[in-house]
Amino acid sequence: MTRFNRTTPEPEQQTRIAAFQKRLENSHMDGALILQKADMFYYSGTAQQGWLYVPVQGKPLLMIFKDFERAKVESGLEQVISLVSPKDIPSTLVEFGYRVPKTLGLELDVLSANQYFLFQKIFSGSKPMDISPEIRLQRAVKSDYEISLMRESSRMADKVAAKVPDLIKEGLTEIEFAGMLEAYARSLGHQGLIRMRMWDNDLFYGHIMAGPGAAVPSSFASPTGGMGINPSIAQGPGFNIIKRNEPVLVDYVFVLNGYTSDHTRIFSLGSLSDDLLKAHEAMLEIQERVRQKAIPGVSAGEIYDMMISDAEAKGYKDYFMGASERRIRFTGHGIGLELDEFPFIAQGQALALAKGMIIALEPKLVIPGKGVVGIENTLLVTDKGLESLTTYNDAITIL
Repeated sequence: MTRFNRTTPEPEQQTRIAAFQKRLENSHMDGALILQKADMFYYSGTAQQGWLYVPVQGKPLLMIFKDFERAKVESGLEQVISLVSPKDIPSTLVEFGYRVPKTLGLELDVLSANQYFLFQKIFSGSKPMDISPEIRLQRAVKSDYEISLMRESSRMADKVAAKVPDLIKEGLTEIEFAGMLEAYARSLGHQGLIRMRMWDNDLFYGHIMAGPGAAVPSSFASPTGGMGINPSIAQGPGFNIIKRNEPVLVDYVFVLNGYTSDHTRIFSLGSLSDDLLKAHEAMLEIQERVRQKAIPGVSAGEIYDMMISDAEAKGYKDYFMGASERRIRFTGHGIGLELDEFPFIAQGQALALAKGMIIALEPKLVIPGKGVVGIENTLLVTDKGLESLTTYNDAITIL
């Protein structure tokens, strides 16, 4: 007999629903229909295919297409039913004593146009409204339970970094080295799948890139790109050979029990030039300043402006967070169930930091012809500043 597991504690689930219902009330919505997998898991405890209806008051209703038996066990919600077609959702709501909502929240940041038109037709008497900002704001502040999970995923990320010296060798291709490191990560429980909310963005474990190849730009929303193994991917590790006396970027994501840790360290087989060592130290200095200044109430935009100003003052304006004309316009991002959560440390972002937010801060320099140096850590916002959940040595590891 197949056994399914429940992972999210019921009190945690109930607290999330209650907080979400308060947001629905404040947004003047009668209810919300949740479809996206990360949001579904957050509020229901399962990522099985279906539809979660959360009324502004009362118990939520989880309607599952596939797999119902599994969802019943995995979810901590009281009302879980089997449903074949989304067209039956309004009548099902009435059967369970709900009113068909006059205003219906939908995740309009991720719904396709076809899905939007479908639910607009199904709920023809309801006004669709975007609930995604409220979902993302709620998920931005982690509970003690979530923080404990992310501490563990960060511990695993540190173990992956600590394995690098055992595996890296001169003459390996980036992709060979990546395969060995990824196999080790899987043995630690890495779930393999990295969820991103941004449309049409994919990431497989992360980026391992050596020397000048790490400075090759790509379409991916990251300061680093890389050649990848073919134009259909066009990012990440490729067939570039790892050589001595060049920086090797290991920018890997670890996902354990759904929750993410983002982590970058620089390694080198033999010494690096003084200019690269100095550049790396400059990024550590910027990180340390942010750790002290990023306290609750400070806006994400203020932190970004400070990092940009510091990089310019240190003489790295042309290489900070990318060297091409279209360099990225952020220096950090929230993480959790997805890699790209609120808050974004980016220009003009007014969202204030709050205790319990978790941020991947990544001051990096991309230097064409030489490679990438810099750092990325997973950091918890506390009353006293940022606490690093990833603790592997920030300095360049010279082997």
